[in-house]
Order: sequence, then C-alpha cells, then structure tokens
Amino acid sequence: MNYAVPASAIPTVPVEGGGEFPVHRIYCVGRNYAEHAREMGSDPDREDPFFFLKPADTVVLTGATIPYPTMTKLVHHEIELVVCLGKGGRDVKVEDAESLIYGYAVGIDLTRRDLQNEAKKTGRPWDMGKGFDQSAPIGNIVPASKVKLNPKAEIWITVNGQTKQKSDISKLIWSVPETISYLSRFVELAPGDLIYSGTPEGVNSLVAGDVIVGHVDGVPDLHLTIAK
Repeated sequence: MNYAVPASAIPTVPVEGGGEFPVHRIYCVGRNYAEHAREMGSDPDREDPFFFLKPADTVVLTGATIPYPTMTKLVHHEIELVVCLGKGGRDVKVEDAESLIYGYAVGIDLTRRDLQNEAKKTGRPWDMGKGFDQSAPIGNIVPASKVKLNPKAEIWITVNGQTKQKSDISKLIWSVPETISYLSRFVELAPGDLIYSGTPEGVNSLVAGDVIVGHVDGVPDLHLTIAK
C-alpha cells in the first residue's frame, strides 16, 4: 500500500501464555458502581449506562513509567476490570454476550479531572479530560478460557503502598454481559475492542513520583509509575 504518510502501528497488549491482543477501540463505562456515582454527585439507581471513548493508542503496558499528564493540575486514578472482546456483533442478547469475550485484564482510566469538570460545567465534550495520551494503562490479558472470574472478585488500587480504592465486581450496577448487550445497540462491536467496565468509589489524585499497583482477582496486577 502506498500511504501518503507513514501508517501508525496497531496498539497491542500482551496475552498471558503468549501472543498479542490488537486493540481496536476502547469503550469506558461511566458511573457503573453506586458509591462512585454518589461521590461524583449522581444518582446511582440504575440509570441507563453511558459510554465514552479513548483512542486505541492511549494504552500503556504494565511496568511503564509515564510522565505526569500535561495541561492539568488534578489527575485521578480510576481502577477498572477490562473486558477484551474476541468477537463482534450488533444487538447482542445478554445471554449471548459472554461468547464475545476473549479475556480479561485490569486497567486504570486516568482522568484529567479539572478538565473534565470544566467541560461538564460548560456543556463541552470530555475528550481532553479522558482521552489524552497514555490515559489507558492496562495489565496483561488472561484468556477467558484460562480464568473464571469470581462474581465477587476483589478490585483495588494502591498508591505508594496505600490502598485508595477497594471493592468487588459484584457491585457493578450493570453487569459485564448487560454492558456488552447495551453497548451493542449503539455500535457494532468488533474483535479487539476493550471495555473498561467502571470504577468503584475512592478515586483520588496522583502526583509525580507515585508508584501504582492495580489489581483484580484472577488477572495479573498492573504496575505503573508517574515519573518525577
């Protein structure tokens, strides 16, 4: 192919046991834990889920050291179970949703909260608060064939050894199958899509030099450092 400019590489995430998972799109679910919805000032009583996107090349692999994001003075961590799709579909039934899942990982939705809050006040898009460079750290993926997630799997994040968020995935307002099904009504899902399924309460700020560990039972931990 004679491209007019150099083609960008396809972002990939390592798979436990070998291989690479090519990232197509990154969907994030907003306010999908009741206590987090409350701390953000919203009603958690099972409103319809809503979604926002991050570019595929915002993924950051475990073990990385990244710079503190630019154009912000308030960066928050949001720990999440990441669902990795191996098949696509539109109008997927809830009972069929798990058949689309290739595997699972732990991820962090990094958020420039001051930019997001200002966008909310002015009715502008959140893109620069959510979809900035290196805003989607993710651990290695475990194929669903090799792990059966406990319905009450713990999810937590530590910063410099102190636990900042801790919950379990049973507290998701919309379950993973429900989320997949609902999202597939808006877009045709595709192999390589990642779904960051929502974060529990306790989101907090990060500063230069922070050392972060993200955890979901059953998948490898995510290790990340913010450069000094």
